[in-house]
Amino acid sequence: MKTQKLKIIVIEKNEALSAAYQDYLEGFTDYLLVGMYTDVQKALKEFKTTKPDIIFAEVSLKGISGIDSIRLFRKKDKNVQVIMISTINDFDIIKKAFKQGANGYLTKPMSADKLDHALTSIRSEGAVMSTDIVKKVVANFHKKSFTFFSDRENQIVDYLFKGATYKIIADKLFVTTSTVNFHIQNIYLKLNVNSKSEALTKLERL
Repeated sequence: MKTQKLKIIVIEKNEALSAAYQDYLEGFTDYLLVGMYTDVQKALKEFKTTKPDIIFAEVSLKGISGIDSIRLFRKKDKNVQVIMISTINDFDIIKKAFKQGANGYLTKPMSADKLDHALTSIRSEGAVMSTDIVKKVVANFHKKSFTFFSDRENQIVDYLFKGATYKIIADKLFVTTSTVNFHIQNIYLKLNVNSKSEALTKLERL
């Protein structure tokens, strides 16, 4: 009995990579590439025609982002599997993607082997993550936290240890720099210190 091929569409902003995806996927006998797009809008418009089983979508796209596209594709087909592709492995973005319902997250550069592994994992397990993403997720859960700080304060402390500026922390946490400053002042107060260097030195000792 012949196994039905799973249909795939790819949404990739870099048109130069389209040929590469086509070459990679032509070598897989169980899958059929039915669409290549540079934006979500056109992929949605042609969804009834392509009827994909699996979607590979770039995170950063013009117009609707790859992450925001997940719920839109699920409105078309609740069973469609959506895998994010990106050069970014920031934990907050990864978390946002999975909160929106992504089935996987892969980091570039892509290759035939990476696609093969991803498709095999999606077909058998229903989920996939690049090795570097798995390490990032595990590292996040291994972060040190201090019971005398709030969850938000612990997040900010983690960014301070990474050398992040107030603006970077604000952008990562989707808050204003004044809010970050407010929390940092509370952190200094709880530690009885007056500067970032003093705070980090004391926290390292703790």
